[in-house]
Amino acid sequence: MIHLSGIAKGYGSRTLYRDGSFQVNPGDKIGLVGPNGAGKTTIFRIIMKEEGVEEGTVSVPDKTVIGYFSQDIAEMSGRSALEEVMSGAGKVVDLAHSLKEMEKQLENAAELSDDAMQALLEKYGEVQGEFESRGGYDVETRAKENLTGLGIHPEDHDRMVEEFSGGWKMRIMLAKILTLNPDVLLADEPTNHLDLESIIWLEEWMKNFKGAIVMTSHDRTFMNNIVTKIVEVANKTITTYGGNYDFYERERSVRREQLIAAHARQQDMLAKEEEFIARFAARASHAAQVQSRVKKLEKIERIEIPPEQQVMQFEFPKPPRGGDEVVKIEGLKKIWKKDDGSEKLVFSGASALVKRLDKVAVVGVNGAGKSTLLKCIVGEANPTSGVVTVGNSITVGYFSQSSLDVLNPENTIYDEVHSRIPNATMGHVKNLLGAFNFTGDDSEKRVRILSGGEKSRIVLATILAKPINLLILDEPTNHLDIASREVLLDAIKNFEGTVLIVSHDRYFLHQIANRVFEVDKNQLLTYDGGFDYYLWKKQDEAARA
Repeated sequence: MIHLSGIAKGYGSRTLYRDGSFQVNPGDKIGLVGPNGAGKTTIFRIIMKEEGVEEGTVSVPDKTVIGYFSQDIAEMSGRSALEEVMSGAGKVVDLAHSLKEMEKQLENAAELSDDAMQALLEKYGEVQGEFESRGGYDVETRAKENLTGLGIHPEDHDRMVEEFSGGWKMRIMLAKILTLNPDVLLADEPTNHLDLESIIWLEEWMKNFKGAIVMTSHDRTFMNNIVTKIVEVANKTITTYGGNYDFYERERSVRREQLIAAHARQQDMLAKEEEFIARFAARASHAAQVQSRVKKLEKIERIEIPPEQQVMQFEFPKPPRGGDEVVKIEGLKKIWKKDDGSEKLVFSGASALVKRLDKVAVVGVNGAGKSTLLKCIVGEANPTSGVVTVGNSITVGYFSQSSLDVLNPENTIYDEVHSRIPNATMGHVKNLLGAFNFTGDDSEKRVRILSGGEKSRIVLATILAKPINLLILDEPTNHLDIASREVLLDAIKNFEGTVLIVSHDRYFLHQIANRVFEVDKNQLLTYDGGFDYYLWKKQDEAARA
């Protein structure tokens, strides 16, 4: 269907890949992986013909319909959410127009010759078949289902798109691409900005999708449940692996070990050949043998071991001992006042007790009040009524998405971190930055040019710099790639303190949580078990209902 053969691509002196090849066959579910900056998004842009290649060929059949969801959303205005999504039906709209034109011609059948009539009927049947196969008769139904599945409820389908925030516009754009029902779906981080319920819905949609998918995702569980092939973009090469992400990790490790062994054997052989050449180079009696071996060495393709991807490496220091009752929530109520003067109830009557060493997953749909609950605990939001008590000798480390916004854009990375721990030595700050993958001249980069992932690592570094025994994390995995997420996961698992975490990464929550707090329908529900127990309990409650 889509073939990339022997492609080379770079920007200036920087090479992304050389002699890269892979293909997308009908029905393929492909995960595109690799370190940030390796060129994954560029692959999408090449397939979409938004960028060219320096060498090689890119073959995309003319009739192949491609839907491309990227993180750069186009400006949307002047339509309702439903109208915007339906406008993405693409070829279905053209096919519908063609059918109407042909129906008009059929109304004047008497004016047509027998041959013209036969040709028109054949064309009409062909177009109608394609229109039906692309779901042309149920575009509006699909558009509504996709919007609702992605968390935009029916009462909001007729709202104008300009009334939605950036994150919700991303959902509208994703629903638009899904409604297109393309032959090939290219999806660049489709789970960004989605809550857990929407991620699960999208996962089911993609598993049942008949077309081909090529996607990037930092959500390991999402990737594992969908893809059957991995294409790795790394070290200036493109490598294909059969299987899901877990298989890719295992196979990649095996291949690397085999490469290291082959490299060692080759180095041993080269050393012996070079020793022979050096020993007998001056002897006329061995001249022919020496020349033969020199030519042999010149023809050998040297095995290179690509560098391992660098990831942050850290662990939280042993925290000071705090009290057994870490956070006590009693009859908590919170009402936000909207800009128009109206009020929104977030939750009321919320009560819970967080004990020492608890690792609590805070879950709920977007907008339910998860972040508000955490803000009430850390004192960034005042409860309307009720009490939040933080226990004796408890010191808090708090990560939130707004933490990224308070970084000084004109500071260097070093200055930003040092400003948070002014008494630390230069060596201590440099070592801390090194643990978060800011090495050498990286520490002199200005905050304003950093990616979201790099900013997240700065905030995590400042949290790590202080002795804390209560870690409160609001979506800490956003912007982090899978490798960095797993380093953070291990650090949290081994943290000898208490944790409250909001995350939409199911793999993360399965590994960490021993309790779950759910914010749902203006209530706080507590589950004294891990994330598996919580999911089982919810299914059981739904079955009983």
